[in-house]
Amino acid sequence: MHYSICVMPGDGIGPEIVAEAVKVMEAAGKKFGLTFACTEAPIGGAAIDATGGPLPAATVAACKAADAVLLGAVGGPQWDTLDPSIRPEKGLLGIRKALELFANLRPARMFPELRAACLLRPDIAAKGLDILVVRELTGGIYFGEPRGIETRGGEQVGFNTMVYSESEVRRIAKVGFEAARKRRHKVCSVDKANVLDVSRLWWACMQEVGKDYPDVELSHLYVDNAAMQLVRDPSQFDVIVTGNLFGDILSDEASVITGSIGMLPSASLGESKAGMYEPIHGSAPDIAGKDIANPLATILSVAMLLRYSCDQSKAADAIETACAKVLAAGYRTADIMEPGRKLVGCKAMGDLVAARL
Repeated sequence: MHYSICVMPGDGIGPEIVAEAVKVMEAAGKKFGLTFACTEAPIGGAAIDATGGPLPAATVAACKAADAVLLGAVGGPQWDTLDPSIRPEKGLLGIRKALELFANLRPARMFPELRAACLLRPDIAAKGLDILVVRELTGGIYFGEPRGIETRGGEQVGFNTMVYSESEVRRIAKVGFEAARKRRHKVCSVDKANVLDVSRLWWACMQEVGKDYPDVELSHLYVDNAAMQLVRDPSQFDVIVTGNLFGDILSDEASVITGSIGMLPSASLGESKAGMYEPIHGSAPDIAGKDIANPLATILSVAMLLRYSCDQSKAADAIETACAKVLAAGYRTADIMEPGRKLVGCKAMGDLVAARL
């Protein structure tokens, strides 16, 4: 099988971590008979420096022509003084819109080898943590109309509108149920149906879509209870499906309790399989070019790319297993270093994972 990949290294540590991820992807390709044609395109600050804007038309065209998109990171202090309309982050928002990516998949998995870094009590951490938060990305209160700030009764009033259509809920529900079929066959829908009308529609749509997936167990939680349960016992969750606002908060909570943000990948998907894959950490400009960044989140993003855009689950599993073997052997980058472990740099970590394949 042959796949075209648009690679956007971006800014800061982006080029370093993406180089290692591509190295591992090619190693997986050799193992499973896959070939990749990688086209590099600028985004963010790198694109501003090269073309004057954070998202050149050529980059959008390259992304649309590819089977999948791999992104490093965007942003850095050298572009902080630019007008907000042309800052690097606008490139990220722009490419999500251009590719119509409505579903954000963010796994929060705690590798047993890094259990000591977990922020939860040891007895809770011992149960394990392997959650996939599926967040609706293009609707809800972040995009609803009307919105704004106006004067009412002599004072300023700010307002936003939380709105979801039936079709928006159904399509994100389908993503969640399909993902659960590749995991442990459990979906927890999170809303606030006891208070919000929009959540009552959300609840009803999730129930209806769930009938098409009799092999997947569907449960419901109000968002406040879900936030508490993530801390109380995250092992009870498999796939969480929720709206834009709630997903923004819960995915951050789920990821931070693992204690190792440098290990966490993400995927943004649309109606087609040509999704975009990226680590959840930032561009870390303070360590850029020093060969000390952790490439594992980007490498694990490649595993997601192979699973969701290429339907190559065996190759994806092999990459995740290779990462686990490297950690089990005691190798660590600086951000996850522990006493008695072996400190390695970004390139060496990529070599180690590729070798395990």
